[in-house]
Amino acid sequence: MHSEALADAPAGSLPYGAQRRLEIVRALATNPSLLLLDEPAAGMNPSETAELMENIVKVRDTFQIDVLLIEHDMNLVMNICEGIAVLNYGQVIAKGSPEDIRANPAVIEAYLGRKEAGGT
Repeated sequence: MHSEALADAPAGSLPYGAQRRLEIVRALATNPSLLLLDEPAAGMNPSETAELMENIVKVRDTFQIDVLLIEHDMNLVMNICEGIAVLNYGQVIAKGSPEDIRANPAVIEAYLGRKEAGGT
């Protein structure tokens, strides 16, 4: 459904992805210098998440706004973030570019588990 068809719909009746877009647009109306997005992809399907990624990049680049993203969807994080801080139990265990984070042993151990010696 196109956004024009939803123009007169109450916000609460919008599809989930459209509600997230509306929340971002509403935040932009305050002319922020920083946009904080707390798990914006939660509950979204892959198609909605892909559209969200495009929208976040478009907002960042068009409005020259810094975006602080708190997110568990690593595909989204790795594809749009320039700098990443990884927390484990509230402690920063790594900071860097997506490439740095992918290769960081502390991140790998915290999120993928430690390989057992001689194990599979």
